[in-house]
Formats: sequence, structure tokens, C-alpha cells
Amino acid sequence: MSNSFEENAENIKKNNLIPIVIIAGLFFVFGFVTWINGALIPFMKTINELTDAQSYLVASASYISFVVMAIPASYIIKKIGYKKGMSLGLVIMGIGALLFIPAAGARTYWMFLMAIFIQGIGMTLLQTASNPYITILGPLKSAAKRIAIMGIANKVAGALGSVIFGAILLSGIDKMKDKLSTVDDVEKLQLLDSMADSVVTPYIIMAIVLFILGILIRKAPLPNVKAAPIKATEAGETAKTNIFQFPHLWLGVLALFVYVGVEVIAGDTIISYGISLGIPTEEAKFFTLFTLIAMVFTYALGVFLIPKYISQALALKASAILGIILSFSIVFTSGFTSVLFVAALGFANALVWPAVWPLALKGLGEFTKTASALLIMAISGGAILPWLYGKIVDINKADLISQGINESLVSSQASTYGYWILLPCYIIIMYYAFFGHKVGLKKQD
Repeated sequence: MSNSFEENAENIKKNNLIPIVIIAGLFFVFGFVTWINGALIPFMKTINELTDAQSYLVASASYISFVVMAIPASYIIKKIGYKKGMSLGLVIMGIGALLFIPAAGARTYWMFLMAIFIQGIGMTLLQTASNPYITILGPLKSAAKRIAIMGIANKVAGALGSVIFGAILLSGIDKMKDKLSTVDDVEKLQLLDSMADSVVTPYIIMAIVLFILGILIRKAPLPNVKAAPIKATEAGETAKTNIFQFPHLWLGVLALFVYVGVEVIAGDTIISYGISLGIPTEEAKFFTLFTLIAMVFTYALGVFLIPKYISQALALKASAILGIILSFSIVFTSGFTSVLFVAALGFANALVWPAVWPLALKGLGEFTKTASALLIMAISGGAILPWLYGKIVDINKADLISQGINESLVSSQASTYGYWILLPCYIIIMYYAFFGHKVGLKKQD
């Protein structure tokens, strides 16, 4: 009997191997597209002459689409299924990539933001399909392990994307800034237009790749999966009838909202932060890579440790506590040391997403797809919190200038002060790790 069970488990693992590899490929795709924002933000700030808050609308445009599209995406996936939903998401992302061509030609910021927003709509479909799919593809207790594998694919792609686009968009940008300050208006416009054109070729290549993947995924051998139904309670209680009867889910949505915000802040502000500290752009353009390396290392650790040695809840507790410690470390240090602490947030952030998903979906049964849409909507934290960080920086800059602080210190002090926004976010994650994920659930659940 024992041998039969072990053989069965081994067969399930083998059957799931190809789908896991395919979904990992999809996580690689939207990881690449998402994490190039770290290079796009200082690039857009230069070519469109923006404030800090305005430049972080690059992240906002990408992540706000998760609010707009998550519920419609859930409905679409119910109608056409996970596989077709993933395919459609890739095609829409390809359309968004193509829109960078007219945006670059016009050098109009709202057109760039629209292109990023449309790519975000495609990513919403892709995420709404792939995250619950990988969560329920195997046992729920090992879901964090599977999602951690997805995270490795996502962040390796992000590292590649940040390096490639950093090299394409940010090489020589310091010299260009110096030159822009010395030329007349006509030459300045010509230089800015030339800079804007540098996005055309990489985004054409990106669009072609996305369209091809969108076609291939339709042919991929992905099995149909369904969430387990909600078990009837021993006490014969009335079955739950709507999504509002799962408080642990809603607290999970809040935890993911602030988590995505701090993850995006860690990855997308670090280049600009380094530049504000006086570090040359040629060096700072690699800083997002530091954050992603920290995340990949921790994901790999999670694959090894969860659930054999530590539980998903324990991983989340450790992540939240580390995040709080690092938040204080960032604001109470300076220079490159402070940058390293921002990068180290990757260690604190990596296991939050894979731990919250299975904890939040526990006991949801037939409500899983709707719950997944709500969790995907929480990605909008990446739209709001980085913009708030930029707003805090702008306000603090104005305040420091009014106090007569030396102008060379204003940018660095204001940028460092902005990281106080991290602290309440990690406190919320810590609450969910210790208490929130159990609210409304029976002990036997």
C-alpha cells in the first residue's frame, strides 16, 4: 500500500513537470517585461523632463492595470480556460510593445504610459491564469515551493531585462544630461528625440517574441486543473456562499498590496536612488540586478526549505521581520551602504508572494478563481506605493530647499527619507504572517 502511494506521488510529479516548466517560462516572460521598469524610470525622466513623482508613473501605468483588468480577466478565464487566457495575455503584451514605436516617434509621455498600461493588461491576464494554476497544480502545502520556482524564473528574467535595457537606455546618459544643459532648444529637442528612438528596436523584438509565444502556448500540453471543493463542516454549518465570508483572503489581499508596493520600490527606485546619492549612472544601472540576485537566492532557499523544513507561514514571518530591520537600516545609513540595504530587501521580499498565495487561497474551493482575481488586483500596490515614494521625495526636496539646505545634499536626503514608507508595509505583512492568515478559518483547516 505504501509502495503504491509512493509510485502514485512520483507519477503526479512526473506528470506535472512539463506544465511547471511551461508556466515557469511564462513567469520568465512577465518578469523580463516587469523589471525593465527600473531602467525605464530614469530614462523616461530624462527624455520627458519629469519630476520624481511623474517618472514613477511608469510603474503606476504597469501595475494599475491589475485593478482595471483583474475581475474582467477572471471572467475571461472562466469562459475560455487557463491556457487560452495565457495565450491571449501574451498577444496583448505584444500589442503593448508595438505601441512603443509611435510613442518614441512622438516622444509623448502619455503614449509611453498607454503602451505600458496595455502591456500591463496582458500581464494581468497572464498572472490571473498562471498564479492560481501553479498553486492548485499540486498539493497546497507545497504550493509555496512551486511558486518559489516560478519566482526564480521571474527574477532571473528580471535580472537579464534590467541589465539589457540598462545597457541600451542608460549607457552614456550622464554625458547626455551634461550636454543637454549646454545646447540650445533646437539641438536639445533633436538629442531627446534621438534618445527616445533607442527603445524602438528592442520593443519590436519583444513584440515578435511575445506573439510567437502566444501562438505556441495554445499548443502546449497543459492539463485542466480545478480547485478542490469546500469541505462540509462537521457541525453541519451552512456552506459559505460568497467571497466576503473569507476574512483571511481579504487580509491576504491587503498583505499582497503592500508587498508588491515594497517589492517594486526595492527594484524600481534603486537606480534612481543611487544616482541621487551621486553614484554615476554607469554604475547605478546595475543596482536592480543586486535586488534580483538577492531574490533569486532566497527563492532557491525556499524551494529547498519549504515545506520539508519550514512552513509557508514561518517563511512569511521571517520575511516580514527582516523587512522591518532593513527598512530602518536604509534610512539610518548613507551612500553605497544604504543602496546595499535597499538591494537586501530582495531577501525579505522573495518568499512573501509564494507564501501569501496558498495561505490566502486556503479553503476557498469554488471561489478560487474569484479570489485569485482579488489577489491579482492587489498587484496595484506596485502602482500606488512607488508613486507615493516619489511624491514624498518631491515634497521633502521642496521642504529641504526652503530650509536652505545645500542643493547637493537635497536629492540624497529626500530620496533616503522616502524609504520610511516601507515600515508600515512590512508591519502589515508581519500581522498577516502571525495572525491574519488564520482569521475566520477553523482550527482543523
